[in-house]
Amino acid sequence: FAAQRHVLTYMEDAVSQLLENREDISQYGIARFFTEYFNSVRQGTHILFREFSFVQATPHNRASFLRTFWRCFRTVGKNGGKYSSICYLLTVQEYHCLLQLLCPDFPMELTQKAARIVLVDDATDCLMSFSDFLFAFQIQFYYSEFLESVAAIYQDLLAGKNPNTVIVPTSSSGQHRQRQPPNDCSPLDGVEASLFYECLESLCDRSKYSCPPSAFVKEMLSSAQRLTFYEFLMALAKDQRINRALGALPDKGDLFVDPAMDQELEKLVAQVSGLSVSGRTSSSGDTPNLPVRNSLRINSPWKPLHHRRKMDAESEGSNEETDSSEN
Repeated sequence: FAAQRHVLTYMEDAVSQLLENREDISQYGIARFFTEYFNSVRQGTHILFREFSFVQATPHNRASFLRTFWRCFRTVGKNGGKYSSICYLLTVQEYHCLLQLLCPDFPMELTQKAARIVLVDDATDCLMSFSDFLFAFQIQFYYSEFLESVAAIYQDLLAGKNPNTVIVPTSSSGQHRQRQPPNDCSPLDGVEASLFYECLESLCDRSKYSCPPSAFVKEMLSSAQRLTFYEFLMALAKDQRINRALGALPDKGDLFVDPAMDQELEKLVAQVSGLSVSGRTSSSGDTPNLPVRNSLRINSPWKPLHHRRKMDAESEGSNEETDSSEN
């Protein structure tokens, strides 16, 4: 159970942060630190502003990052970007900037690979809708190791080689022979779907990384005779059964629905509107009647202490500069 849930990974990370920030943690106790840390792991907020190596370290971390990215920027899909008659669109670079707001060292290569699923191979300079990018990014990010192996298998099949070898016993020793499918088709035609699935099934059986449910993949490929690599990736991204099995994102129809977040945003908008009305009243010369508001408290995600220490150090440095300029 501990290995399956990657408990050791989180224990090592918690102890590492405890040692790095022991002076700050000593002010409120080790027990409270561990309680907050593992609560954040359970809630999925522990990946915020962390390094990429940690964000991708476990399947739970990856799912948490996907869910956080969706919740933080789903409004961009409705209210931001370059306007079209259907929805708002963003470029690869703009999506990458959003990812870096949550993970500063997030690699551009992963963002580009996700864009290629939507835009087909190398046409990555076009605009994409938030929903198209998000579901493609989910497949590319969560199943990255699996997709690397799939790409190698696909290239072998294009070259006329079958990654699955068949052992033919003889009287002396076993000899490995490869079943070579006919290679009389153009690469644009893709590979034979049934043979492709045989290789993927074998890969899923022996892979130690996360893989899509093989039953869904089999059903998905059963309707095609041949397919290209990017057709396969696009089918994975659009399959809502695979999305539900992964469990990080809602169905596409509910992508812009988040009642809890909407409620918080409505409160913030109401408060800002109240302040603007009061400002206009004050400018007319009348005594401003500020609306009576209850302080809004939003549960902020747990942040690693070393990030707070860096922020404190930066603020102290800025104060020193201010003092020196005044002198």
